[in-house]
Amino acid sequence: MSRERFYITTPIYYPSDKLHIGHTYCTVATDAFARYKRLRGCEVMFLTGTDEHGQKIEEKAKAAGLTPQEFVDRIVEGEGGILDLWKLMNISNDRFIRTTDDYHVKSIQYIFRRMYENGDIYKDKYVGKYCTPCESFWTDSQLKDGKCPDCGRDVTDAEEEAYFFRLSKYKDRVRELLLSGDFLEPASRVNEMIHNFIDCEGGLQDLCVSRTSFKWGIPVDFDPGHVVYVWIDALSNYITALGYGNDRYDDYEKFWPAVHIVGKEIVRFHSIIWPAMLMSLGEPLPKKVFGHGWLIIDGGKMSKSKGNVVDPYMLAERYGVDALRFFLMRTFPFGSDGNFTNELLLNTINNDLANDLGNLVSRTTAMAQKYFGGTLPANQAEGAEDAELIALASGLRSRYEDAMEKFAPHRALDEVFRVIQRANKYIDETTPWTLAKDMELNGARLARVLYNLLEVCRIAGVLLTPFMPESCRGIFEQIGAPENVRTWDSVASWGNMDANAAVTKGDALFPRIDVKAELEELENIAEAAKKAALPDIEIEPQSDETVDFDTFCKSDFRAVKVKSCEAVPKSDKLLKFTLDDGTGKDRQILSGIRKWYEPEQLVGKTLVAIVNLPPRKMMGLDSCGMLISAVHQKRGEEELNLIIVDDKIPAGAKLC
Repeated sequence: MSRERFYITTPIYYPSDKLHIGHTYCTVATDAFARYKRLRGCEVMFLTGTDEHGQKIEEKAKAAGLTPQEFVDRIVEGEGGILDLWKLMNISNDRFIRTTDDYHVKSIQYIFRRMYENGDIYKDKYVGKYCTPCESFWTDSQLKDGKCPDCGRDVTDAEEEAYFFRLSKYKDRVRELLLSGDFLEPASRVNEMIHNFIDCEGGLQDLCVSRTSFKWGIPVDFDPGHVVYVWIDALSNYITALGYGNDRYDDYEKFWPAVHIVGKEIVRFHSIIWPAMLMSLGEPLPKKVFGHGWLIIDGGKMSKSKGNVVDPYMLAERYGVDALRFFLMRTFPFGSDGNFTNELLLNTINNDLANDLGNLVSRTTAMAQKYFGGTLPANQAEGAEDAELIALASGLRSRYEDAMEKFAPHRALDEVFRVIQRANKYIDETTPWTLAKDMELNGARLARVLYNLLEVCRIAGVLLTPFMPESCRGIFEQIGAPENVRTWDSVASWGNMDANAAVTKGDALFPRIDVKAELEELENIAEAAKKAALPDIEIEPQSDETVDFDTFCKSDFRAVKVKSCEAVPKSDKLLKFTLDDGTGKDRQILSGIRKWYEPEQLVGKTLVAIVNLPPRKMMGLDSCGMLISAVHQKRGEEELNLIIVDDKIPAGAKLC
């Protein structure tokens, strides 16, 4: 009998910079669904990749002194790049597509030409507003307060010759698709798409699908002055990666159509534009588009351009890949926005992984070792406390399956942890340490209690595998569960764990974290990262205010030589200078530069001072003038340099 086939995709990510925890959230979720389907015995194709063309990439590459191809190669394949991140996060994708791949380029030219030849693409002129970061065109009526309705940034006027896709032609069929059932989830997104984009003022408008104002894209092969714009180039990846329009692969008939997991900000593209393109091509439509919510931080969506991102590399290295994967799927209802905080992450690890799951495995294996040398006897006795735990665990797979099939991984994990928490309560109810006091009388009962706990660990381990594959392998090794009881079929019923399994007490799977100390350390890391991200040198903008020449001439700038310099007592800022200003009398000036200079290093130097300022008191001392310095910001910190001039200049020489 042939296996069920399942094709699932992430969006292809835009490599304008390194990815953040929001991208990781989407990819980990898609990976969990793919692993779940494989666990069930399905033949799975899991695709992810990168969307590498466009004006923004062209501009960023130019600013970096690279070609666009060099720029995207560095982000995708370089050290710490996208491929490294997915390897770190244990992402099990079967295929990775880049829109710069030669086979994809060939397919896009084929698709564009087919849509042109069937009359769905035509040439016209585009006049309107354009948002470069979003790579989106907008009409005036679509703008929000004169800015891009998606990202809130400024738009620019755009006018150029372009090809257009007759999106309006498919308005009724797309609306029918959206209303047909569960094509688009969550259901709340359906009305949003229809109200905001189909039945809005102006209706569903034809779509610009080529550009002439930049070159970094796939050329329209029958009109080389045009490059194919993002919609056809990026969205078509889901079929070109299977071999549609190229001879690289031969999986299109086998796996298409797909389930698309995407962020809610790109639901419009996947539930309106993409189906219309497939209708134009006469190809089957996707099975489903699921638009998950955003991870919110500081009240707003994480964004590379806003700089309010969380680094998944740092979190995975500190707390473990599986702990981070688990947190992302456990904590936020999939489909809704989630408020990310470090405290929530740490508490989830402590409460769910260390206290509940880790504690259950640790206590169970420790007691099996202590009381039975790691191998339970075959003679076991049931007790009244067993029934509720066994019933709850026996029905777990069906409840878990229902949640996963509805794309609700958070609910699936809720069900698993209900059983884990019940097992921890079962330990308190049966008190194995009390039973162990009389092994002759209670040994058989103690053996069954520990068997039941091991069986819960096994069932939970199997169902947690899509979320924490490496940690679950560790659970199986500690409880002595062989490969044949780590399967989907093996958790359909209770009692498949070998009664005499060899149990070994291992290291703690999830050590507890000192939350207070760790939050302080994370704050330090964030501050250091913020400073590192600042420009090396930042110069204060020049003033727009003008000063007339006569006023400027009233300022008397003179060369002065430092006769002595010392720190002012009780001040951590001030240095006191005794200066030769060419008058024959010493001049005293106080300057708040102690942070940048040691007094002795300035003695004998020739500086510049303005000498006709009125004296003022500083720490009880007169300061008669001001030394001139240059200031700038270096990585967020003020830097100061005294103006030091050639010693050949005599004291008192006027600067003009």
